[in-house]
Amino acid sequence: MTRPGFWDNQETAQKVVEQKRTLGAIVEPLEKAAALCEDVEVLCELGQEDASAVADDIRRALGEVAQILDKLEFQVMLGGEHDHRSATLTVTPGAGGIDAADWAEMLLKMYVKWAEDADFDVEELDYQSGEEAGIRTATVAINGPYAYGRLRAEQGVHRLVRISPFDGNARRQTSFASVEVVPDLPDDINVDIVDKDLRIDTFRASGAGGQHVNKTDSAIRITHLPTGIVVSCQNQRSQHKNKAQAMKTLKAKLYQLELAKREEELAKFYGDRGSISWGNQIRSYVLHPYQMVKDLRTGRETSNVQAVLGGDIDDFIESYLKGEKAKS
Repeated sequence: MTRPGFWDNQETAQKVVEQKRTLGAIVEPLEKAAALCEDVEVLCELGQEDASAVADDIRRALGEVAQILDKLEFQVMLGGEHDHRSATLTVTPGAGGIDAADWAEMLLKMYVKWAEDADFDVEELDYQSGEEAGIRTATVAINGPYAYGRLRAEQGVHRLVRISPFDGNARRQTSFASVEVVPDLPDDINVDIVDKDLRIDTFRASGAGGQHVNKTDSAIRITHLPTGIVVSCQNQRSQHKNKAQAMKTLKAKLYQLELAKREEELAKFYGDRGSISWGNQIRSYVLHPYQMVKDLRTGRETSNVQAVLGGDIDDFIESYLKGEKAKS
């Protein structure tokens, strides 16, 4: 990266930067742990004469080492073919009307906050507001090492129970939203997409984005007719760039679908969207008549609902991935 001319080819340079970032996520914690262990050795030598003078420093260093090793142990579980890659996350409301649209937006904010707290870069690719509140659909790119490996634990239907803020009689409402996660695949992954299988629509961007919003038909929506998969992108000023990003997302979803068919799981995600309802949820968030978030796959639960909605979902992610690792 320090060689003259490294940035002359932006595409190649970005691949190297991403590779360095991925490898650094493994090497840097190991180097830090090794340095802390050396510090402990020195402290132990100094403590031969007066152990009490260094005891607190030793405990602090060993505590840091333990935390690093716990994180690395968890990272070992992220050994899937694409776990180390960035991710594209889509949130779509299901049954529940306006409450579901609002719930989908709440989920989106939860994942954005989680990603920011984890030092991932978040880029909005598509955001379509609901008619009265919330969203019709939204897609964000979450860029950083192992983003996909972590977020794949979140794929599925999420259920919310609360007193509806949109009901004048303050009745309890149950609503659903789906979370779909695909890896940011490299360009050399071979996915066969036939032009006649695509319907490409252009429309005016509706979200924040600059002077081009609502003035030019720069936004792109691509429908893959055989599967019914729909992808959209409107974050770029250029229609060409939006189309390229949408095709990249479609490619990843089709690749994911093929894997799902082979593994006989998650394939329903690309079928009837009516499945975003009762009986299919992976996690329930209850705000009334009590406070509880419970993952129905692992049994993990917490009463601190606000912390979870504020992005504190690592316990749920780790519990799921540990369970998957144990099965294998």
